[in-house]
Amino acid sequence: MRLVVLALSLFAFSAAASPAPREGWSVIETDQPYQALVDRVKEAAKANKMGVVTEAGPTEAAAARGVTIPGNRVIGVFNNLFAVRMLEASEAAMIEAPVRFYVTEQPDGTATLSYKTPGLVFSPYAGDSPEVTAIAAELDAIFAAIATAATE
Repeated sequence: MRLVVLALSLFAFSAAASPAPREGWSVIETDQPYQALVDRVKEAAKANKMGVVTEAGPTEAAAARGVTIPGNRVIGVFNNLFAVRMLEASEAAMIEAPVRFYVTEQPDGTATLSYKTPGLVFSPYAGDSPEVTAIAAELDAIFAAIATAATE
């Protein structure tokens, strides 16, 4: 039975498609290989004066257990200048930082870059202060620039 479940799980992973477009998300399919896109996101974040604050994904841990899954990486990006401003505007909003990029490997070996826009991420806190919306708008532009640089 375990073998059947494992086989079905692997089939589901191998048949995975790009994340579906959703309201407030940016989904960019590329012709880049997975690791190249991961590296380019990190480089683009740095070039846009943002730091990679967190990074996580199940691919390597699964491989260590003998399970092969497509590349899957979440890259949390932020900058302390925005963190301090956001804390002043809404202490509660900081639970959303860092804002994350999501790199997923596709069955054909290419990778997709997805992210929730900062405007969407911070929208529940807009009532705390008008500054929340202003900061989110600045971050929207920076995240778009990072995504463009990483996917060109």
